[in-house]
Amino acid sequence: MNFEELDYQKTALGELILRRRRLLQLGGREIFEVKLNDEFLMSSLFYEGEVALTDLGLAELTGEDWDVVVGGLGLGYTAAAVMKYAKVARMVVVEALAPVIDWHQRKLAPNGTLLSKDSRCRYYHEDFFMLARGDGFDPDEPGYQFDAILLDIDHTPNSLLNPNHADLYSEDGLMRLRAFLKPGGVFGLWSNDLPDKGFLAMLSNVFDQVDGHIVEFENPIQGKMSENGIYVAKVEGP
Repeated sequence: MNFEELDYQKTALGELILRRRRLLQLGGREIFEVKLNDEFLMSSLFYEGEVALTDLGLAELTGEDWDVVVGGLGLGYTAAAVMKYAKVARMVVVEALAPVIDWHQRKLAPNGTLLSKDSRCRYYHEDFFMLARGDGFDPDEPGYQFDAILLDIDHTPNSLLNPNHADLYSEDGLMRLRAFLKPGGVFGLWSNDLPDKGFLAMLSNVFDQVDGHIVEFENPIQGKMSENGIYVAKVEGP
């Protein structure tokens, strides 16, 4: 079978579908896809940007026993990249859609086995943006500060899955987020578009060191290279 629907759920955001198919033009390669209503959210065909979010963010850290937050589980590529770092002591994955966590726990998603068997990984079924407005991302300790917060939920800071997310991408929202980072901590953000000068300037008003990165990867469907943007913002160290 070249196409299989692995799961269908009605959520607060609409109809959520996980499906698997084989692309004959790529030699029958197995591809996992997530759709929300009529929109494709993600595909396992393209995950270089998600991995780069982890690698570029964690490259800025020093010390040992890192505590990391991943905002948005998706198909698990950012989280799986975090688990490859031996210095990571714990990873809290904040995901608003319970079926997405369930896909990983049932090992339906491509990184489900890797994440669910690693004792350092903790799934947290919550709205990342509500937590950012409140007591933060630790399920047990309000106000806890992390070494890194890696966010991959919205398409870009200006193209949102939900208009309720908008306040995070303001100077006040970013300042609230900074409060949940340790000295020397890092905020990393994935974007479908290249780094935006205006948003980089806003980050620079809140954080002590800011960089925008371009990640290039092959797009076999279109037969050309595609690009994502990664923002990395760091708090001054102790």
